[in-house]
Amino acid sequence: MTTADNPATAVRRPATAWPLENALFSAAMVAQRLPWVDGPARALGLDVFTRDGVTRRLLAFLRRTRSGRPVRLSTPFGSFLLPLAASDAAGLLARADEAGALAPAIGLTAGGQRYGLSPHVPLPRDAAVPAAHLGVLSAEDVERVIAARRGDGTLEWHELHRGVQRLGRRVVVGAAAVEDTLLSEVLAAATQAAGRRSYDGRAEALGRRLAPYLADPDPASLTGRLMAEGPGSEGPDPESALPAVAHALALVSEAAGTVLQALALLAVGAAASPEAAVGEALRRWPPVAAAVYPVRTDFTWQDLAVEAGTEILRVPGWLRALDGEGHPEPGPTGPSVTAGTSGMPPLCGAPTGCAASRFAALVAEHVVRAVTEAARPVVISPQLTADRLPDSLDPRTLVVALEDLAARPDDGRVTVSRPNAVPVSSFGHAPAAYGALAHASADRLERHAQSLAVCAADSGWNADEEGERFRMILLGHAERCATAADGVRQAAKRLTD
Repeated sequence: MTTADNPATAVRRPATAWPLENALFSAAMVAQRLPWVDGPARALGLDVFTRDGVTRRLLAFLRRTRSGRPVRLSTPFGSFLLPLAASDAAGLLARADEAGALAPAIGLTAGGQRYGLSPHVPLPRDAAVPAAHLGVLSAEDVERVIAARRGDGTLEWHELHRGVQRLGRRVVVGAAAVEDTLLSEVLAAATQAAGRRSYDGRAEALGRRLAPYLADPDPASLTGRLMAEGPGSEGPDPESALPAVAHALALVSEAAGTVLQALALLAVGAAASPEAAVGEALRRWPPVAAAVYPVRTDFTWQDLAVEAGTEILRVPGWLRALDGEGHPEPGPTGPSVTAGTSGMPPLCGAPTGCAASRFAALVAEHVVRAVTEAARPVVISPQLTADRLPDSLDPRTLVVALEDLAARPDDGRVTVSRPNAVPVSSFGHAPAAYGALAHASADRLERHAQSLAVCAADSGWNADEEGERFRMILLGHAERCATAADGVRQAAKRLTD
């Protein structure tokens, strides 16, 4: 008996959403561009009326009315085949990838705007830099990031991003590429152009920039290990290795946002270790929050016929919430990091697994561990609690301060740092955010008073009357700083109570 003769197994086309369902789904996508609409609902504790809450209810309705099967939706941003379960999304895309039916994935913002993703390239598992070496490689670059804090202790997003890019060039390309900021700029331009006419020209420029490092690879880097394998007996092939190196470098650079989110999770007690924090950040806020997979040729998944020209939409965050994953899973470590239940990499648009994504997650873990060994993260804005984390968290809007774990040595030097640093702007934040900034400022004043007092106590001022006069000036400044610190701390307490 053929499939066509058996109605139970007959191939069928995906169900199509009703016009009203299409309109509601389109409205939900448009609403993602208006983050302020969530304010009233969150203030009242009515998360069900937030943008993500409404979207989940709509998807739950579609799942009930379509027996959980993928549904075709028409929106102003395109017509999509949307799987309504994480397991279905994984199975559908795995089957399409097996059949060679997919074109490269395209990123999709929450508001429906498309953007380029680094083209996925398989990376041999044993090509990655050993985990034991990453701690040594990251120490210098992480120290630079910590030293670049603002005067109030806050970690500026662009400094963190540059620091992770620098580390990425070191571990992926080699020590010779550490200062090659143009390499990161060319890589970012090529990634943004993926799927567009300008991609070939930018990819060629990227190849020219990487060529010297591939010609003389650093054996301590991922490139060196990749080139050491080579294609059989013919030796290393720089041209074939270039796409894998570029992809790994792009994903490690993309992990900067995950590093900041993981620090925030540790700060509020939502994770117990750097590994758990990175795993939870990737599960909850994957950098590739949504992706579109164009179908080039017809294929069949289970009893569903998917035609060429279809675009499959994968939104792991929505599906995770729809499947009832309300509690953090045990924190994954390094190579086992995936995107929650979907089984697809959170840093890459690959339809199945991606070794480069796992390597980038491992690098992020080591950065978070190195930062937390030297400083304690404190979330300034937005207000987060372990039991009420947001559905989305843009790292560019996240303000995290780093408080030194070890006091500076009292060696007679004035140790107040970076006098040209300015507090981060926090206009419109809640009083508690201003209170946290005030606490950080009070701590700085206190440390400054202590360093002035230690400086005044130095025996070098004992030589003459002029020295004693300067000692009195220093002690007077120390007393004023200590008094100011007490006043600022009282104000901070009032704001945070």
